[in-house]
Amino acid sequence: MTRQDLTQDEVDQRVAILKRFRELLEEQRTKFREYLTVLEKQAEMISTENIDAMVRHTEIEQSIISEIFTIQKVIDPLEAMYREANPGLADAEIPKLKTDLDHLKKEVIAQNGKNRELLKSHMTVLRQQVVSLKNPYAKRTSVYASDGHTASRVDISQ
Repeated sequence: MTRQDLTQDEVDQRVAILKRFRELLEEQRTKFREYLTVLEKQAEMISTENIDAMVRHTEIEQSIISEIFTIQKVIDPLEAMYREANPGLADAEIPKLKTDLDHLKKEVIAQNGKNRELLKSHMTVLRQQVVSLKNPYAKRTSVYASDGHTASRVDISQ
């Protein structure tokens, strides 16, 4: 079947698939940009040791990752439909979008690695601080410690 043999419905279907595929790729690219921004802000929060902000950024990060995976679940079958409907024909924007996505994925992975290393170094410093803490009560006896003058029997008959 050549391009001229296609019915208007088939052409409309192919155009709809292409548009939806492009929209999803753009949406995923936007989500990766959001994720990268969150990771960059998270690095700042790690450096400033702002625990509450780190927790909030982690929650946002998890939400964005979930959205990215949801979009990817739709993109994969749609891409297969696109390739099946358009063998040998490629939209000029699709390769550019895929290249942008690959670049953003690499940036996200790199930033995530930086954040992990930053967290590791801060955890090491915190562990050293905890180990070096001196317990001011370590050499003192507790007021509740036995001094040898405690009653061994109590008269409850009265």
